[in-house]
Amino acid sequence: MSATRFFRLFTTLAMSSSSSSWSCTKCTFLNSPSQKLNCMICLTPLSTPSPLSASSNDEPTWACKGCTFLNTYKNSSCEICGTRSPSSSSLLGFDDLTDSGSLESNTNNNNSIGSVFFPLRRCSKRKAMDDDDVIEVDGGSVKKRNEIESKGEASGSGTAFSCVKILTYNVWFREDLELSNRMRAIGHLIQLHSPHLICFQEVIPEIYEIFRKSNWWKEYTCSVSVDASQSRGYYCMLLSKVGMKSSSCKSFRNSIMGRDLSVAEVEVPGRKPLVLATSHLESPCPGPPKWDQMFSRERVEQANEAIEHLRANPNVVFGGDMNWDDKLDGKFPLPDQWVDVWEVLKPGDPGFTYDTKANPMLSGNRALQKRLDRFFCRLDGYKLGGIEMVGKEALPGLSYVKEKRVRGDVKKLELPVLPSDHFGLLLTLLPK
Repeated sequence: MSATRFFRLFTTLAMSSSSSSWSCTKCTFLNSPSQKLNCMICLTPLSTPSPLSASSNDEPTWACKGCTFLNTYKNSSCEICGTRSPSSSSLLGFDDLTDSGSLESNTNNNNSIGSVFFPLRRCSKRKAMDDDDVIEVDGGSVKKRNEIESKGEASGSGTAFSCVKILTYNVWFREDLELSNRMRAIGHLIQLHSPHLICFQEVIPEIYEIFRKSNWWKEYTCSVSVDASQSRGYYCMLLSKVGMKSSSCKSFRNSIMGRDLSVAEVEVPGRKPLVLATSHLESPCPGPPKWDQMFSRERVEQANEAIEHLRANPNVVFGGDMNWDDKLDGKFPLPDQWVDVWEVLKPGDPGFTYDTKANPMLSGNRALQKRLDRFFCRLDGYKLGGIEMVGKEALPGLSYVKEKRVRGDVKKLELPVLPSDHFGLLLTLLPK
């Protein structure tokens, strides 16, 4: 805005009396009586209902610390001035979902606050960028997070994606251990990383309903319908925020635990079609009297059956809880041109996704460290960009009590709560 126009706006504001002027319902600017149609700052029509009344429903809101505008929680940045939500970079800030409190004195030290009305200027829809908007992929190539996420939101536009992010997570179906809070934490991880594709294992009807009522759910298409979600005890499912052309579920021939292979064909804008698959292979169940119910033979057969079903696709990602034990099951049966992503990108790193040492929630269990969760890929139109573990932080303020027998005595241990007994894996693919 030019200095002349700014001076004219400021003079108008100073000379207008409260009895004859009108306050914009969106940006609160005090317009002169001659401004009868639209706000001089944000062009909001005079007749537009107040946004405060629009947010009086059950949708959570947060007050901008820069301009006090009351935003809906789905906005990670202020609609008026671009200031980031105080909880937008927080993984577990459940109490921040509704924040209509007064501005604190430390607001001036908040680096997320932009130049709000200083000088007075028309609001821009562009989001402010700070350090949280930058991610490092492909060994040092820096990209803006909001650039990647905006491409994901415009999935129908045909704009080529700069990357594709895929999350796999065994969400742990244990209902009696902070189920709602754990699933909300996984939802925060989804909002934080904004994966385009998700592979879930151990979903139960209660978990499905928690997810379905979450704010992030509406951005995704799910391979499991609402009706089908209530018909089984637990299952795998796929989610996509890009086009899901088809999905299917194939039961394994030898499973005594009802395990299957879930497959979806997705259309990534501007890139080659991608086949996404997930599974929860047969679980080892050591127990008395022989402690040998490891189901290794069944697991190996299921792995071969899954790969055979997927191998004809030029671009395929197979991720999930494989329950794989290299010492017991041998090398995972991958054909030529297939790779175990963790082995390629993290050589020498054991990659334990089930770890009683690293996961304090499991510290009362017998010692066990296994790389149960894996990504396998065959890629023609993509290349590997990066892989990381997620869900490794405890949920603030939550704990549970576990009884453990030690030398004949029963001790009660108070342990922290994490999103799951597994860690999740986040894979990034880049175009070739």
